[in-house]
Amino acid sequence: QVQLVESGGGLVQSGGSLRLSCTTSGFNWDVYAIAWFRHAPGKEREALACINNNDGTTYHSWSVRGRFTISRDNAKRTVYLQMNSLKPEDTAIYYCAADHFSPNYLPSWKIFDYWGQGTQVTVSP
Repeated sequence: QVQLVESGGGLVQSGGSLRLSCTTSGFNWDVYAIAWFRHAPGKEREALACINNNDGTTYHSWSVRGRFTISRDNAKRTVYLQMNSLKPEDTAIYYCAADHFSPNYLPSWKIFDYWGQGTQVTVSP
């Protein structure tokens, strides 16, 4: 079955960096899209970035563009989210999600059927 496992979260000071990993199994890697989302208390779940494994194109939210970058390692079936210049408002649970489609935009969380368990990111002032 489809499995997604996030790792790499933790506590970091404002201005610091983290790299999240989403290791996957159980599906045809080449025809899925994989995305990163975050959910902070009292806020809507927010789409951050997506990579279309069909052609390798990436999409980033304007809110994190220039600070966050999505990438992949096909051999490891892993998608990364490199997060730089972190701010306290980036504090949230970060999730990766996957589904079988080929987007040409940054998709809403409502489209994705498969989710990881999430990893907590806390940015201190």
